[in-house]
Amino acid sequence: MAVKNGKRSTTKPGEVGPEPDVLKKSAPTPVPPSAAVKTKKGRKRTKKRMRKAARKSIKSTETPAGKTPKYPRHSLAQCLRIPKAILEQNAGKPSTEKETAQFAGVAYGGAFLLEISSCIKYGLLARPAPRQIAITPLAQRILRPQNQQDEIGGLREAFLNAPDLSAVYKHYRGENLPDPQFFQNALIDKFKIPQEKVAEFTEVFIDSLKTAKLLDEEHGKRRLLDISSDVSIRTESTEELKKLGKAVTIAEGDTCFVMMPFAKPVGDHYEKIYEPAIQKARLRPMRADNDIFGPGKIIDQVWSGINAARVLVAELTGRNPNVFYELGLAHAMGKPVVLVSSNEVDVPFDLKHIRVIYYDVTDPFWGEKLITKVAENVLSALKNPEEAVFKPPV
Repeated sequence: MAVKNGKRSTTKPGEVGPEPDVLKKSAPTPVPPSAAVKTKKGRKRTKKRMRKAARKSIKSTETPAGKTPKYPRHSLAQCLRIPKAILEQNAGKPSTEKETAQFAGVAYGGAFLLEISSCIKYGLLARPAPRQIAITPLAQRILRPQNQQDEIGGLREAFLNAPDLSAVYKHYRGENLPDPQFFQNALIDKFKIPQEKVAEFTEVFIDSLKTAKLLDEEHGKRRLLDISSDVSIRTESTEELKKLGKAVTIAEGDTCFVMMPFAKPVGDHYEKIYEPAIQKARLRPMRADNDIFGPGKIIDQVWSGINAARVLVAELTGRNPNVFYELGLAHAMGKPVVLVSSNEVDVPFDLKHIRVIYYDVTDPFWGEKLITKVAENVLSALKNPEEAVFKPPV
């Protein structure tokens, strides 16, 4: 037995001992798949996954229910920047998504793709092919107007293209927006805007209204201008009436009681405006006769007419005492009432939290607009009476 390096060896003479550690051949270490050299096909797959990841990043803004909001997530003014960049840096010609991002001076990724999505919802951009971006004629009309009406008309058309924004506008056009808490409740309950997105929606909505010059702000109130004289708006209003009409059940003989002054010029509105509007809503219009205010029968007839009506209309212009008396009775009975006025001064403070239709007799289309708006609100009051029933402000 030999001694080697101070250690006793068990190797017998003539035998070959074990190899020193330094001479042993180590077994090849397995190479993990992730470290393998990528083939051309592998590189393609990687790029595809990267593109997919960029698009999926938009979904990081989804609601808890997993649904991406329909409305554009950027204001109308913000969404003009990308079409403007394409127009100025690429002569308005179609470009790839990455080229478009370079034109706009932003990083290509989820935030950019989300902005593209908003632009498409306004009708400012289109996709002629996958991952291609093109400016639309509408955006060109806004950014390169040929006359004074091109820009404002184009901005309003873009606003009305936007899902949800246009629906809320059409509901409140010609009216003041409700106080913040009531407006928030309407957005959540009526328009199905997710509660966590209400603040974002409101900001986009108000900013875009201002850009399209559809908002009149005065005395702390925000009134939406009514542009329903436009042919497309009239057509959509007709569709809205049909939709509301299908949503409520109206029996033959159901009435709508009109509370209004008899003296001209407002007194003439009954035959010219309120009768056709109420008939358009498929109800029978009624109002107290001109001579009803005689001893012994005023209370009975007014009470009976109000009590029998499914919904009422109150013309507040002129602050007529009889109108406010009838309105008080209607509110005491818990009846839904559609309020109308030619000005805000004639609407008492404690009624301003309720929806009020405003009209402007200097507008050449005021009568046509008012007929449609009253018809819509009468049906809306039947469908959603909580909007038109008086509740004392808290």
